[in-house]
Amino acid sequence: MKKQTSFTLNGQVALVTASSKGIGKACALALAESGADIILGLRQVSAGQGLVKQIQKLGREVLPVQMDVAKMDEITAAVQAGIKHFKRIDILVNNAGIGEPNPAERVTEKDFDETLNVNLKGTFFTSQAVGKVMIKQKRGRIINICSQAGFVALPTESVYCMTKAAIAHLTKCLALEWAQYNITVNAVAPTFITTPGTKKWLADAAFRASVRKRIPLGRIGKPEEVAEPVVFLASPAASLITGETLMIDGGWTIQ
Repeated sequence: MKKQTSFTLNGQVALVTASSKGIGKACALALAESGADIILGLRQVSAGQGLVKQIQKLGREVLPVQMDVAKMDEITAAVQAGIKHFKRIDILVNNAGIGEPNPAERVTEKDFDETLNVNLKGTFFTSQAVGKVMIKQKRGRIINICSQAGFVALPTESVYCMTKAAIAHLTKCLALEWAQYNITVNAVAPTFITTPGTKKWLADAAFRASVRKRIPLGRIGKPEEVAEPVVFLASPAASLITGETLMIDGGWTIQ
């Protein structure tokens, strides 16, 4: 009897940006556990040594590369290094993103440009660089890490919210353009997740309580709860899904 679904990624190669910690690290490990070899895109390549060992212990091959997605030359060099080593890239997880809270009236041009350079410019040009590879392969899976902030307004996060809303729409645009090459492009949109990047805010008991109150399921998410849906979207089981953003928000945006 023919197997109806498959969540395995054996023989595939995945590039995960900003993969040294948090959601990116969880995605890299989950993809490796599902059978993929991993290219670790790292803003500081030296930061990935511990993760390299973890992935190797899973029996997967791993290549750490210097990759600050705000720098075009590093995007190009990282993708070229991945292709030289593995000869292919089947999966891209665009995880890199920044978003320090800042009231709209205090946002400077520098603040604005830095956020757009990483969140939007970085996502677009990384997708473009890997997309060219996938077009030649006639196959690929791109998963963008969006946010519930792209669908609801959050105080002091106007620029971050704007970039995440743009990523959700970019997901649709790339999905439409590249469907002819058997490339799917999807996104996941998490709520507040316990990561090194959110630690200082979630450590505030009052803030944490206010966030939990907004989430119908009543709790803060874990990085693995984002990584597992990413694996699904990268897998053959999701082969007919493209242009979608999957909310991983405990119900925040259904209210």
